[in-house]
Amino acid sequence: MDAITRMRCFIQVVDSKGFSAAAREMGRSKALVSKYIGELEDELGARLLNRTTRQVSLTEVGEAYYKEAVEILQRIDDLQASVQSSQKAVRGRLKVSAPRSMGDSLFNRAMMEFLAANPDVTLDLRLEDRFVDVVDEGFDVAIRVTDMQDSSLIARKIAHYRPVICATPAVIEKYGVPQVPNDLASRPCVIDTNYRFKQNWVFASNKERLTISVKGRIEVNSASAGRDAALCHLGFLRTPLLFVADDINAGTLVPVLEEFQPDNLGVYAVYPHRKHLTGKVRAFVDFIVTWFAEHTKS
Repeated sequence: MDAITRMRCFIQVVDSKGFSAAAREMGRSKALVSKYIGELEDELGARLLNRTTRQVSLTEVGEAYYKEAVEILQRIDDLQASVQSSQKAVRGRLKVSAPRSMGDSLFNRAMMEFLAANPDVTLDLRLEDRFVDVVDEGFDVAIRVTDMQDSSLIARKIAHYRPVICATPAVIEKYGVPQVPNDLASRPCVIDTNYRFKQNWVFASNKERLTISVKGRIEVNSASAGRDAALCHLGFLRTPLLFVADDINAGTLVPVLEEFQPDNLGVYAVYPHRKHLTGKVRAFVDFIVTWFAEHTKS
């Protein structure tokens, strides 16, 4: 039994003016309470209580110990309450990693709306196209586009990730509709270098992975710049559907090779621990999940 539990037991005996009353208050047996007090006295090498058949009284040492113990336990209880409160509160510095391509579009808006709704949170947002080490680099949350296989991190899916190949009607009229992924090898493409495999575009064919090497006049490291290039008729673009959904709905961009797109990807919020999750992280993940559900209905 730990020293704090013995200390609490001792204080309860003094406050209750007896072992039987203390046992009832603590929901323990009288014998167990007596055992705790005996262990505490043995550990200290001093008698704290005078015991008679009718009453319990403090020794001189016991009186001094009681006063100090009450203050110590009060500080411990205050510290515990403070930590628990901070865990629940939505406040403090939030360090988040996200792909730069996502930051170009919806994610930045979502983050700023979260900050506006939570004025006690400060944000350290790192937009970079690498898989950060969430634990070693001190990130609270990382946003990843992945299939989340073999991950030791806790992950919560934010949105389904659906890539799309698209081009303007003018480009399709000039070069024709590609019928199979390999057709793109001979057509101009807009290459977004944020994409993990850059000019090597991945497709799914009969549940097997197929990689096609493409080329074009322009390489960008921005989903927004890639969209602009496609709208300027510079070639076929591979990008997340959520970035060009409005253009496709308006007919300014036309999707192709839809049946060859992989369907096992998602946008995930990943973080190190499920237990004792801080209030700021829990609130952030809940907010992002709800926000994406409302803004990516396509």
